[in-house]
Amino acid sequence: MNVEEILDILKREFEKWPENKATIKKMIKVHNNEPFKSLIMAVLSTQTKDSITSEISKKLFEIADSPQRILALTDQELEKLLKPISFYKRKVKYIKEISKIIIEKYKGDIPNNYEELIKLPGVGRKVANVLLSNVYKDDVIAVDTHVHRISNRLGWVKTKNPLQTEKELYKVIPKHLWRDINLYLVAFGQVICSYKPKCSICPIYQLCPYPNKNLSF
Repeated sequence: MNVEEILDILKREFEKWPENKATIKKMIKVHNNEPFKSLIMAVLSTQTKDSITSEISKKLFEIADSPQRILALTDQELEKLLKPISFYKRKVKYIKEISKIIIEKYKGDIPNNYEELIKLPGVGRKVANVLLSNVYKDDVIAVDTHVHRISNRLGWVKTKNPLQTEKELYKVIPKHLWRDINLYLVAFGQVICSYKPKCSICPIYQLCPYPNKNLSF
């Protein structure tokens, strides 16, 4: 497999991609520095376009960037802020419940292990692994739709859903690359290898076995 060669190329391209297209570049700044905001943003991101998550999270954190400030807002105020987010009413409940738990149970800290994270409302496997990888720098693979789609296109796995993809990637990706997978494949998916891939400008075109290459946009 050509995993290391492909990731090396994507790392170089990552530096060139603008933040308004590779929106994970904006999001990773939050992940690296602010655990609570990272957790809330990850919960909001589920089943929502990355560009929308980035934009709405920024607006939310300008008003409420802590558990206390989120709890100070009414449901109606939060719903108005989060309306472009998928399932925004449900997620209002999630982030208020999370804020209360973080204050009462964890004294303002964010759990740093998988078992505790997935007990939080709205936190599933992907969200927990995003936190563990990006905030706590644990060696885990966080699989979202981009990682699932691109891993299959590249022939690294042959799977039907993100959970299967995660399990198979652990078998074939060297451990020292686990944390890189999410960052670089998500950015690649946002800019080039989307649902309708821009294969004609793809930097790894020659290395990709995907049979349905789209040479026009």
